[in-house]
Amino acid sequence: MFINITDSATANNRGSSGELVNYLEKENRLFNKNEPENWFNHTADNIEPYQVRHAIDNNIAKLCKADAKFFLVNISPSQKELKYLMEEFGALGVKNQMKIFAEKVMDAYAENFKREGINSAEDLLWFAKVENHRYYTYRDKEVVNGEKKRGEIKGDNQMHIQIIVSRKDATNRIKLSPMNTSRGKNQEHSKKLGQFNRLAFKQSGENLFDELFGFDRKLNETLAFANIQKNGNIAQKEQLDLLEYSLSQHNADNPLATRLAGDISLGLLNSANEMLQVVGKTVSGFIEIMMEPVYTPSTGSGSVDQAEKKRRKKRKGQSQGISR
Repeated sequence: MFINITDSATANNRGSSGELVNYLEKENRLFNKNEPENWFNHTADNIEPYQVRHAIDNNIAKLCKADAKFFLVNISPSQKELKYLMEEFGALGVKNQMKIFAEKVMDAYAENFKREGINSAEDLLWFAKVENHRYYTYRDKEVVNGEKKRGEIKGDNQMHIQIIVSRKDATNRIKLSPMNTSRGKNQEHSKKLGQFNRLAFKQSGENLFDELFGFDRKLNETLAFANIQKNGNIAQKEQLDLLEYSLSQHNADNPLATRLAGDISLGLLNSANEMLQVVGKTVSGFIEIMMEPVYTPSTGSGSVDQAEKKRRKKRKGQSQGISR
């Protein structure tokens, strides 16, 4: 699962959102002229592009000219994840499930700010769009090697979601920047300024996918694993080695290992001994825990169905506009 937040240097987000909205309409111009892919959020499924631009561009109270006005969140499942969704829900159902997932990701986005009054997607001003294609760029090795041309459509299932989210909350009063990692001088100062842990947000999106859809993610397929391997210190890599060794004795994966890897990646566990203390086991006892059978829920379709019903109920009786 790849979840990314584009910063101002890339998104050109200090002015109008019109350019970005127009760019994200490219598939409708190229492929979907008769049945355009509409924008959606937690209130509607048929939002027009001009409504998106108008809402984002008018939600900028007390922002300076040089301030970011919006951010772009990219949600891109892997080929393995998309294949799993196709098998579970079929070609027609995957899109609806991805929309449900997108709203839950924006819930996590809101919660990550740890700001009073910012608790869910309903407290944000955001608009999302499903895209079905990706295109080769000059950075792709196929283009560099002359095998493909820049702008050609990539093969395989490339479904992903792009989300434009306003810098200001839905009330146009609170500034929210996912680029702010400052914890402030003290707890009260931090609470006032807000903070955003992008790694924690990305990991939460991965966890949400697994929980919502019942996806069996192996330890070495997690963001935490990749992050520790690439950026982890010696202590973090030692803890990861213990997790891998424990799982190798059982020749299987365990959800506990995935959760612990996430904590290690976020710096919440400082040593292998501390990890063992948290679990309350010795090394041998820890290995035994890793070997214990773990209750695995069914595919998760029940929770997905409930989320879809909740989504429809929320929209019932609402107008087709996006005013709040």
